[in-house]
Amino acid sequence: MKTIKRRALILAAMASVTMATACGNGVNSRGSDTINARVEATLNYMYDEYPNTIDLADKAAGMLVMPLITEAGLGFGGGYGRGALKVNDEVVDYYSTTRANFGFQIGAQQFAHVLFFMTEGALQEFQSSRGWAAGADLEYVVSDQGDSLATDTTTLRSPVLAVVFGRAGARIGATLEGSKYTRIIP
Repeated sequence: MKTIKRRALILAAMASVTMATACGNGVNSRGSDTINARVEATLNYMYDEYPNTIDLADKAAGMLVMPLITEAGLGFGGGYGRGALKVNDEVVDYYSTTRANFGFQIGAQQFAHVLFFMTEGALQEFQSSRGWAAGADLEYVVSDQGDSLATDTTTLRSPVLAVVFGRAGARIGATLEGSKYTRIIP
């Protein structure tokens, strides 16, 4: 009888700790250390390869950095990755991205991308949504083809800018339309 009570007490304590942990956003958790390290490495790589992104980062209200997206498909396809939202150079939340599609496709690839929220409104809309989907308000400024980053006054007025880079693998295309971003607890 005492063993059952002891087990119940231990299980209740474990459940309480789990519930308390789940209420946070994962910032400073051990799972977040890996994401944070990958985010910093990704930003350093992007700034080195595309120096004009430093100016974008300075002007942005926030940045969603997705260090590694993996996509694969054979008729049906999908992709997944995890990253962090940085505001004022600080990580404020963690996000995953998922996508599913159907069509003529074969292969697998990995890539990184950074979304620059150029207005406070775009950033707030992203943060307050239950699941934000990349769509028509997304403007690409570079896709990893060795081209230089080119922005103009029209591009800089876009609410969300995307930089896709670091592709590896053999698959046609690396677009973000149709990607859904969801807040996670790593």
